[in-house]
Amino acid sequence: MAQDKTLVCRDCGGEFVYTAGEQTFFAERGFSEPIRCKACRDVRKAQKSERGGGFGGGDKRKRW
Repeated sequence: MAQDKTLVCRDCGGEFVYTAGEQTFFAERGFSEPIRCKACRDVRKAQKSERGGGFGGGDKRKRW
């Protein structure tokens, strides 16, 4: 069984806990260990949405 781990955030350098439950969740979905704390992930996510990151960006006008 997994145990809580303390990891260091790549962006802010702060420590965060990667819980046993999160480890199980990530493993079941084939995700790798997180490299950023929740706060830094949220900041990156907001920045991506501001600049139109993701799929389907572009001109949404009808063309018919």
